[in-house]
Amino acid sequence: MKLTYDRDKNIAYLRLRPRGAEVDTIRISDEMNIDIAPDGSVYGIELLNANEQLRSADGGKLVLVDEAGKREVELPLGPA
Repeated sequence: MKLTYDRDKNIAYLRLRPRGAEVDTIRISDEMNIDIAPDGSVYGIELLNANEQLRSADGGKLVLVDEAGKREVELPLGPA
C-alpha cells in the first residue's frame, strides 16, 4: 500500500495493489475517484482537493494505526 501526494495538482492517491494493473475508474464525487482492478477489487482511491480532505481531521496529521500491535504513528502533513 502506498499513499502519494502531488502538491502541484493537490491530489492524493492511496494505491492498494501492485502497480501495473489496468483499472476502471468510478467517480464517487467531485473530490473522489475509486479505481477498480480487473478482478473487481479496489486498486486505489484518488482524493482531489486533497489538502482540505486530509487536513480536516486529526489536526493535520496522517495517523497510521496498527490495531493488532497497539501502535500508532503520526506523520505531519506538509504546509498547505
